[in-house]
Amino acid sequence: MERRGRTEEKVQELFHTPAAGDEGTDPEFMQILQNYIFGDVCYTGSLDNRMRELVTITVLAAVQALPQLKAHLGACLHVGCTPVELREAVYQCAPFLGFPRTLNAIAVLNEVLTERRITLPLPRQGTLTSEQERYEKGSALQPPACWDALRERCARLPGGFAQAVPRFLTELSGDFATRSGLDGRTRELLTVVLLAALGGAAAQLKDHVRGALALGSTREELVCALVHASAYMGSPRLFSALDAAGELLEEP
Repeated sequence: MERRGRTEEKVQELFHTPAAGDEGTDPEFMQILQNYIFGDVCYTGSLDNRMRELVTITVLAAVQALPQLKAHLGACLHVGCTPVELREAVYQCAPFLGFPRTLNAIAVLNEVLTERRITLPLPRQGTLTSEQERYEKGSALQPPACWDALRERCARLPGGFAQAVPRFLTELSGDFATRSGLDGRTRELLTVVLLAALGGAAAQLKDHVRGALALGSTREELVCALVHASAYMGSPRLFSALDAAGELLEEP
């Protein structure tokens, strides 16, 4: 199938609308955008529509592209993602994005779900039964290298912060990473994409690439996710992520 045909097919699949024509104020730009993303990138690599759209909403939440986030949340539902999966993908951004930007994304998600008459709040997905489990399970779920690096970075902090900061972040990880609704492999792959979109987190990104590989993602899937994300976060972020992961993503 030629490029324009692929674009039309994918746009219909994701958004249930025709691909961009000559309508609107910027038809040429929209055609370039759609042909590149939906005619080229979406047909390269092994990830299916569901995973690609989860990658997309993660990046859009990271860069706070809220109008585009709304459109792609709808696309997620069209390709089979459940409302709970969407909520978990957005919720788990909080330790990395901070709570205000995550709340912005949650507001857009709730708008989309409300428009589709999906009852809110969605079913609870928390699995922790005690405050103590926040630290225990948060620590167990962190990649070992990430945990070691966190303690090392905080070791020189004054007062009680050397102990408090690693504890806070580990417990926060426990709050989110232990939730049901998304499997661990998907969560870790989305974390890699999220860190790539944020930029400036090379050490953490490398640790989470290791974690994603340990949980069963392949090198090809990780590269595919990053290349797909580059259409939304830009090519400098892509190459920064590929440089950070280095030999981990090279063919053995």
